[in-house]
Amino acid sequence: MNTGEYIQLEERYGAHNYHPLDVIIERGEGIWVYDVGGKKYLDFLSAYSAVNQGHCHPQIIQALTDQAKKLTLTSRAFRNDQLAYFYKELAELCEMEMVLPMNTGAEAVETAIKTARKWGYKRKGIASNQAEIVVCTNNFHGRTTTIVGFSTEKQYRDGFEPFTPGFVIIPYGDADAFAKAVTPDTAAFIVEPIQGEGGVVIPPAGYLKKCSEICRKNRVLFILDEIQTGLGRTGKLFAYQYENVKPDMLILGKALSGGVYPVSAVVSSKEILGVFNPGDHGSTYGGNPLACAVARAALRVIREENLVENAYKMGQYFREILSTIRSQHIKEVRGKGLFIGVELYPEAKGARRFCEALMHEGLLCKETHENVIRFAPPLVITKNNLDWAFERIQKVLKMN
Repeated sequence: MNTGEYIQLEERYGAHNYHPLDVIIERGEGIWVYDVGGKKYLDFLSAYSAVNQGHCHPQIIQALTDQAKKLTLTSRAFRNDQLAYFYKELAELCEMEMVLPMNTGAEAVETAIKTARKWGYKRKGIASNQAEIVVCTNNFHGRTTTIVGFSTEKQYRDGFEPFTPGFVIIPYGDADAFAKAVTPDTAAFIVEPIQGEGGVVIPPAGYLKKCSEICRKNRVLFILDEIQTGLGRTGKLFAYQYENVKPDMLILGKALSGGVYPVSAVVSSKEILGVFNPGDHGSTYGGNPLACAVARAALRVIREENLVENAYKMGQYFREILSTIRSQHIKEVRGKGLFIGVELYPEAKGARRFCEALMHEGLLCKETHENVIRFAPPLVITKNNLDWAFERIQKVLKMN
């Protein structure tokens, strides 16, 4: 079938809950993907940072196929030989004590919410049914009904009420607002160190540190959602490391599997994750041997190929050259590592048309929050690749 026929079939049988670019990708390798007509594109989205290690990384695919031939799923009714290794390796990487594995990012966020509430009741002594969790404006933590209930994006909420109570929303980047929001019933603060879907929004310097201190002072769990920023994307293993703080809990996903298989996790201390007893929480697929084998390989690739260091170096270079573009449309170039947002003026008539133009130039990216183009290529990218991309980006951003 040709591109048009694929699109027609998808539009006929698929729910219309996405608005993708009209490219039908057939295969991928490293930083490149190919459509059904054989055209080659540079992937500048990395499946929203899930493919940090590059498409179909041989080492991760080998781990997948080797494990798939032996054992894929036992459920958590039994133990498997991959889970203990995964626990140990991820806990040590995060400098934490305990891991609770799930599948998707949203499941991990839901797990963090349940953990925080139970910890609030069982450890902090909050009265039953009174626990509060503080979140931020323009957050994006997933798509479940509980999570969209504390979103400030009108579309994410429209038609899905009634919502779960117990969430307090404050402005992102405002530590003073957080301090004022804390009460004796506050169990946790869940925050993204950089807001991805919000438009690659970076908080003021020192924000995370101030928030961490407020949490410590008030015995509130400091929970960082690093599903999109974590595992090298920002030029540090975790984005919070730019401020030398220590979260009480990390929420991870996406690149935890290199984009090969759904794997997510909550990582924390024994004191916090120790609130769970058998039967309190679970997942048939969470922690399955196939997922664990894939995730272990994905983490090895990040370490062995120095992807964190490459993200820092290449990100610094790319932001520097992007800032040289003289375009009437560009309001700001911002980011850390290879997590970059180019914000356009409203007069530019939206970021999507530029993403569509870049697609025709052989570069795939996606708009977010209408006026922001997000650039997030796989962390294996080289300077020559970035120069190739820059030529096309510069050309497109100079169009009327």
